[in-house]
Amino acid sequence: MLRVQRRQEILNAVRSGTSHVGELAAAFGVSEMTVRRDLRDLELEGKLTRVHGGAITSGEPSFAEVVVERLDQKDRIGAAAAALVADGQTIMLDIGTTTLQIARHLRGRNVTVITSNLAAYEELLPETSVELVLLGGIVRRNYRSLVGVLAEDSLRQLRADVAFIGASGLGGDLSVMDSTMVEVPIKRAMLASASKAVLVADSAKLGMRGSVRVCGAEELDVLVTDADAPVAVCDELRAAGVEVIAA
Repeated sequence: MLRVQRRQEILNAVRSGTSHVGELAAAFGVSEMTVRRDLRDLELEGKLTRVHGGAITSGEPSFAEVVVERLDQKDRIGAAAAALVADGQTIMLDIGTTTLQIARHLRGRNVTVITSNLAAYEELLPETSVELVLLGGIVRRNYRSLVGVLAEDSLRQLRADVAFIGASGLGGDLSVMDSTMVEVPIKRAMLASASKAVLVADSAKLGMRGSVRVCGAEELDVLVTDADAPVAVCDELRAAGVEVIAA
């Protein structure tokens, strides 16, 4: 794992509650000294606060901060993912900034979109050709999403042709991982309600991990990523039966 990727994953882990230096070192297979250096650098960037034995953070970055990261790659992924949708189909869009790009490339299409992503909902609201189904639930203002039992119960009543989900990264066994625990039940419910499962993740995500398992590679049909995706990871996914599209 590259240093910049490790630092991002350490930040994600701290946000999810893993804050002790020893735990972080074990999780990422590095020395405690390396973790301390990473925590020092992240503190200098204002992303967390070091405390005795570890670190704390004020919370996850806002949607507005994340949406501009690697925007070119996300846009290409969004276009390639939207191209997988046929007119008349029903799709599910997960929360996140990459799935927002899918929504942007679905403007003007004759499709039904079921989503917990408030940004995607707002993007498609003016499009009269798009049938919009907005899940109920608790509003997470910081990340513009809907979560909770209302959203999960709604998904149990719905069926879709394709579910597009995002992730924080992949585990060593190719499991889809996420760092925001409250979002994971929504992702799992979408996967269970769709005939086809598509993971959308830029190349940086494929070098990262998360703290909670969403599903295994055997539950995916397609990965849509960008041209810089790690070759070894893509090859492993293909060997596991996942179609890989590099936009």
